Amino acid sequence: MRTFFKKTALVALTVIFVAGLSSCEATKNANNAQKGAVIGTAGGAILGAIIGNNTGKKGSGGELGAVIGGVVGGTAGVLIGNKMDKQAQKIEEEIPGAKVERIDDGILVTFDENSGVHFETEKYNITSTSAELLTKLANILKEYPDTNVLVVGHTDSSGSATYNMSLSERRANAVTNYFVNNKGLSSSRFTTTWYGEDQPIADNNTFEGRAQNRRVNIAIVPNDKMKADAKKEAGEN
Repeated sequence: MRTFFKKTALVALTVIFVAGLSSCEATKNANNAQKGAVIGTAGGAILGAIIGNNTGKKGSGGELGAVIGGVVGGTAGVLIGNKMDKQAQKIEEEIPGAKVERIDDGILVTFDENSGVHFETEKYNITSTSAELLTKLANILKEYPDTNVLVVGHTDSSGSATYNMSLSERRANAVTNYFVNNKGLSSSRFTTTWYGEDQPIADNNTFEGRAQNRRVNIAIVPNDKMKADAKKEAGEN
């Protein structure tokens, strides 16, 4: 009976908390599955958002899917969802140019040429403007340490496929290295990968589409400690 009342109270607090976050654009359209309130399988939605329109190409999802893991259900999932909602809201407030989405148990942050973190043509060094915004994100990651971070690089289809693959690799690694080497975040939290031109989210035949495809995704997902702590708090161990 005590466990029942504990879970009921937690759910009630969750409803109040979510209502308080209703102004956060990233959480406005999040359904129960995205918040982890129901039992899920793998984090397929956030994986699809990271790798665009070709989720089956070259077995793209394997490594990232393992890092993302499954969506946590029940009261523990609600508790995780609340923590991720709060973090997503802070990212939106601190980095208004970035596109922030709450998907599954995670947060997807997309940086393209219109969102502040960008690279000069055919270069992969972090610009001063990009460094300023990545520093803000690094500070938020320090505030919420119980997460893993995926950094995924993409390019448009201009140039050869081999060149684009190398460029996306260098850009993704530049972002991860900035977090680790410049901001002191643990390298164990990061998984870095790249897809060159293979995973477009827009039409490469248009200027606007190519600009969207030149992007770096940063996915923030709960780590094993956050999941274990949530299950313990919910009495689900």
